[in-house]
Amino acid sequence: MTNRRIVLARRPVGAPKSTDFSLVQAPVPTPAEGEVLCRTIYLSLDPYMRGRISEARSYARSVEIGQVIVGGTVGQVVESRHPGLAPGDYVLGNDGWQEYGVSPGAGLRRLDPRQAPISTALGVLGMPGLTAYVGLLDIGRPKPGETVVVSAASGAVGSVVGQIAKIKGCRAVGVAGARAKCDHVVRELGFDACVSHHDADLAGALRAACPAGIDVYFENVGGRVLETVLGLINVRARIPLCGLIAQYNATGAVAGPDLRPLLVTRSLIQGFIISDHLDRLPDFLADVGGWLREGRLKYREDIVDGLERAPEAFIGLLEGRNFGKLLVRVAPDPAR
Repeated sequence: MTNRRIVLARRPVGAPKSTDFSLVQAPVPTPAEGEVLCRTIYLSLDPYMRGRISEARSYARSVEIGQVIVGGTVGQVVESRHPGLAPGDYVLGNDGWQEYGVSPGAGLRRLDPRQAPISTALGVLGMPGLTAYVGLLDIGRPKPGETVVVSAASGAVGSVVGQIAKIKGCRAVGVAGARAKCDHVVRELGFDACVSHHDADLAGALRAACPAGIDVYFENVGGRVLETVLGLINVRARIPLCGLIAQYNATGAVAGPDLRPLLVTRSLIQGFIISDHLDRLPDFLADVGGWLREGRLKYREDIVDGLERAPEAFIGLLEGRNFGKLLVRVAPDPAR
């Protein structure tokens, strides 16, 4: 058997292009003692990957030219040399953009398709959901009656942030792009309001949606949206800084917002990387898993078929073309 893999062909300058990636073939790897060989079923595409294919200093090591692009995966064990896993088991791992991967069995999370679709381990019950849970509850610390605003509100993280805010008794306001995304956030996810960042009068629209000001702003975007929000934050507002997707493809200096409102209002802005908070995983799975089973929390997936389409889909992700958690279905899902 051969293993199709997508590797980094060259480092992108500005927005990634299809020529920055290369589809290659290699032998299927063999697991050593304590390892397992998995066939990838789903591959997660996430904004953080833009930083990983850059040479810029970050919290994690960059992918080298010729290496497989990193990414979370849900797969099925094909061969196991680990006592805790057997062929046929479904697992959450990090095999990246390839059809087969070898991983230490001790680092994998076994999935039960009877509890939830296995794809959710890469979305609402995975890293994006945990990011929303920790960022909002531990850094944002929302109180009943407060107003929580989240950018990229229809995305994998933002959609969960707003729904948890509602569960905690807050007013949830989203910022999204296309009108269809704004409508989905309100009608399907239960947000109180959602404004489009394409609105010429973004400040006026956001002010109308937040008549009592903004107490918590969950930041995923940066740029114009952040600048507008800073004019509406309340005293001692909290800003969990999760991402700045509007800046990821920038090739020069990025004009930042005036941060003086943070000083005047004595507000807290805190960046966080979810890998520093894995101790919260049991609480997250218990709470969010329960809210899903109770129907209090919903999710949407945007699935494209075929490993070869990963670069195109990733480019679209950075342009906001996806609608919901973006996944690549690399192989048929036997659990569905």
